[in-house]
Amino acid sequence: MWKWLWLSGIVLVLDQASKWFMASWLSLYETVAVVPFFNLTMAHNTGAAFSFLANAGGWQRWFFVVLTLVISTVLLVWLKRLPTTAKLEAMSLSLILGGAVGNLIDRVNLGYVIDFLDFYNYFGQYHFPAFNVADSAICVGAVLLILDSFINKPESA
Repeated sequence: MWKWLWLSGIVLVLDQASKWFMASWLSLYETVAVVPFFNLTMAHNTGAAFSFLANAGGWQRWFFVVLTLVISTVLLVWLKRLPTTAKLEAMSLSLILGGAVGNLIDRVNLGYVIDFLDFYNYFGQYHFPAFNVADSAICVGAVLLILDSFINKPESA
């Protein structure tokens, strides 16, 4: 299943290119309205998903680096052990891996993850936490992995 790593590579390239472009275009917290429910907003996330532990004092950076390295290793081993028929599972794991490595690169190089996709309700009362291409790939991969677990249930003994 190593052949699925090209998908991780595409996610990684798209993620890093989009972050580079946004960081060179927008200043921190600068917002560009795109449509009535979506902005491009430059944000730096020192925490995890939804800014979890963002204000923890700095130790979380290296905690998330180590955690991501462990998870990425597990994903690689999982991919290696998959049968060639497990295409949806391999695609799911590759998306998650590409997203994890994309955010890992930011965290190691910058100390934070660049987020810029800002969705909100039409009346502007609720903003979903800003996210990026890597986060999107992780979420899509996780949903597909769950879907795969329902579609390809193991036969009971």
